[in-house]
Amino acid sequence: MIALVQTNPVQGNITANLDRAGRLIEGIGDVDLIVLPEMFSSGQYIDPTGIAETMDGVTVSWMTQQAAKANAAVLGSVAIVENGLYYNRLCMAMPDGSVHKYDKHHLFRYSGEGDHFAAGRKRVIVEFRGIRYLLMVCYDLRYPIFSRNRGDYDVAIYVANWPDVRISSWDILLRARAIENQAYVIGVNRCGSDEFGEYPGHSMLIHPYGHTLAQCPDSAESVTTCRIDMKFLDHYRSVFPVLPDADLPATADYL
Repeated sequence: MIALVQTNPVQGNITANLDRAGRLIEGIGDVDLIVLPEMFSSGQYIDPTGIAETMDGVTVSWMTQQAAKANAAVLGSVAIVENGLYYNRLCMAMPDGSVHKYDKHHLFRYSGEGDHFAAGRKRVIVEFRGIRYLLMVCYDLRYPIFSRNRGDYDVAIYVANWPDVRISSWDILLRARAIENQAYVIGVNRCGSDEFGEYPGHSMLIHPYGHTLAQCPDSAESVTTCRIDMKFLDHYRSVFPVLPDADLPATADYL
């Protein structure tokens, strides 16, 4: 069972944001994975100076505590500083206390994100309780080759701060990634507003056929849950083998 947690972070108030996320998570019940938005504990920052944390900081520590408490993996992106560089890092905290990490590869040129953050180079897939998850952040959604399924994942996860002026692209691209990769796709976006614009949410879980299995209410902090059907997915891939015919790049250092 997957829980999508759509939050409206207070800009720069990590304590308040973790408290709000904790209250939303508290009543979820028995789930395997809890997905939070991009920069859920701080709000969106193009220049993370002053708000970036280390991997030993309060947000990652909170995530590991929540994972142990819920006996579930907890996933969300955090602005991290490491060796003098800033990363928009998607952390996946596990119930055993370990943390997997993916650093956002495609940095949003339009906003100047690449002027402040370092791009990750590694594509990251995490297997947990029999399901393989591809970890992605926001702008990565626009790049299908980076998300190409080579038979190595079952669910792609995109966490985001995706504004209302481009929300139709979010809706369409989530469906496209599900259909072309014969995978479930999870998209968790924030709601509310900040200096960059309005965010309508549209957090959802997409079926490999491209239809919506579950969606959070628009523009509201909320939680929705849905189940991944691996028996269906395995059968679908076996009777309709699209993936073996996919075009793949001959060389790419991040693949």
